Amino acid sequence: MDSVYWPMNKRKQLSNFSDLMQKKQPPKELPPSSQNIMATILQSMPKEASITKIEYEGPRIALYTNSPRYLLENNETISKLVNIIKKRIVIRTDESIRKPEDECRKIIAECVPEEANLQSTLFDTSTGEVSIEAKRPWLLQRNAKEFNHADLTEKIGWRLRIRKATTIPSRTIQTINSTLKQASAERSKQMKQVGDDIFRPRLSQRTEVSLHTLGGFGQVGRSSMLLSTPESKILVDCGINPGARSPMDSYPRLDSLDITLDELDAVVIGHAHLDHTGFLPALCKYGYKGPIYCSEPTLPMMNLIQLDAIKVAAAQGRTPMYAERDVKQVMRQTITLPYGTVTDISPDIKLVLANAGHILGSALCHFHIGNGDHNFVYSGDIKFGKSILFEAASWNFPRVETLLIESTYGLREDVQPTRQQVESSFINAVNNTLADGGKVLIPIPAVGRAQEIMMVIDHYMKSGEMVEAPVFTEGMISEASAIHESYPEYLARELKQKILETDDNPFDSEYFTNIEHADAREEPMRENSPCIILATSGMLEGGPVLEYFKNIAPDPKNKVVFVSYQVNGTLGRRVLDGSKQVSMLGKEGKVEVVSVNCGVEKLDGFSGHSDYNQLMSFVQRLRPKLRRVLVNHGERSKSENLAMNIRRTFKLPAHYPQVQEAIKLF
Repeated sequence: MDSVYWPMNKRKQLSNFSDLMQKKQPPKELPPSSQNIMATILQSMPKEASITKIEYEGPRIALYTNSPRYLLENNETISKLVNIIKKRIVIRTDESIRKPEDECRKIIAECVPEEANLQSTLFDTSTGEVSIEAKRPWLLQRNAKEFNHADLTEKIGWRLRIRKATTIPSRTIQTINSTLKQASAERSKQMKQVGDDIFRPRLSQRTEVSLHTLGGFGQVGRSSMLLSTPESKILVDCGINPGARSPMDSYPRLDSLDITLDELDAVVIGHAHLDHTGFLPALCKYGYKGPIYCSEPTLPMMNLIQLDAIKVAAAQGRTPMYAERDVKQVMRQTITLPYGTVTDISPDIKLVLANAGHILGSALCHFHIGNGDHNFVYSGDIKFGKSILFEAASWNFPRVETLLIESTYGLREDVQPTRQQVESSFINAVNNTLADGGKVLIPIPAVGRAQEIMMVIDHYMKSGEMVEAPVFTEGMISEASAIHESYPEYLARELKQKILETDDNPFDSEYFTNIEHADAREEPMRENSPCIILATSGMLEGGPVLEYFKNIAPDPKNKVVFVSYQVNGTLGRRVLDGSKQVSMLGKEGKVEVVSVNCGVEKLDGFSGHSDYNQLMSFVQRLRPKLRRVLVNHGERSKSENLAMNIRRTFKLPAHYPQVQEAIKLF
């Protein structure tokens, strides 16, 4: 149950909390809508609810009870309260009724039906939740005949969370869970402080909204901006430019802001890619202590990608800008949000995340500012078209005055083929190469595109339309697939249903072999051994794909197939543009010259970005509500073209800012 709540105690236990509220929120300073929140909570809770305390839990209000059955079986009580106070509420069990973890595991094992195939249990001491992972989670839902949530919660004193057990457990998710458990006390203290900051009295009732561009405008890379009001300063994205060659062009221009990190109220992350999150650990390293908001799958995804960036930098002889401890600090400060949940992130800004269709957990960020004074939507990277993995990006927002939209494919001629066309081209490229005895190398981002391509290969090999051949994966692909499987609710409806309601696991196929170590590359690199290789990174900027590329590029029988965007300045872009010789760092830091004699092909239809037509369609859907469109995340010519055509087609003001501009939104 995740509604809208706040923290408190019954009479004797309420004294400290009441004192705090009197200090923080004297009635005369409170806006009318918030005057009696605490009193309303207490008055609305029947005696049977047995509320023991109320505490801030970041942007939520946590109600603790020693009688969870009542609230589990009467959730309309909480729903009514949420509708009244307009804040997020969560139900927590009082620490006094929680049984020891070992005892709980025995009780859970006895209560879970054998057919559900219980795999593991994970206890979160900071929230009082236990995650029950099972192969057949559909047998453990609330309406399951042989499994009663209220009964089990009453027996063990912990709230239940049912999850699908993955075929291969995600090491990343295990590490995050372990880290957060160890930091439970620290994190609880942090959450209370975040709550204090969010629910403090507004210092000004005046609403002004400005946007400061820090990166990702007139370029692809280092996406970052500051959304500010007289009350709040929100950093939106914090990425790096992987193709840049100087620090001034690589990182967000935070130096252009006349603020300190302590003045930031929050950081909001749209999705996990390095061009949106690559500088975040450095931000924490240099002193940012506040909350980081993102979708639930984005936390493990960005953790995986950031740790890999450290390894790639070290392998290339570069000094990483941050260490593993800084990535773990990001974990500790992150507050994950489901799609569609209205969340206060400052005294005058509410945030709602919605599906962006780009990668797992990617989000459009809807900022509701003031008392509905202005609504700003940041698209991030969007795919306004359904794929095997994800539904098309969400577009149905109640109000949007300003839209900031990406323009990766912003030229009128940037029109991608249909799914049928691109899959047909892919099959032909693979079949022709394999028939000639060659190898197909697919440099690929581990997140999103890898999983989609794997599903396409599996489907067409099973149908007989693609030549059967060994398929090797290396890099983070296996781990990223495990994370996808861990969050089926964020996948396309058909795929979600298959994972959650059947024994069919689309991420586990007999055709695929994961290369765990470099010494296992002998088989995929063997001469006269046709195969398909999927390896990271997608832009040939590091990772195991470079070793495969050195081996494959000189032979004209082979082919490199690009299925993702190639940023200017990257090795992938140079190869795609036709370079016949490229310089690469080899072993021991020596430069190697590699001849590119193999075939090179780019297939755009698999992109996680919208093409020109999809971008225009997205704007059209929002048009009745829009006052202004801003364009970012594209080469300057593409941003300019998209802005111009939005102005012409929809008669809307449209602007393509550059880095280090300040724009008044309201």
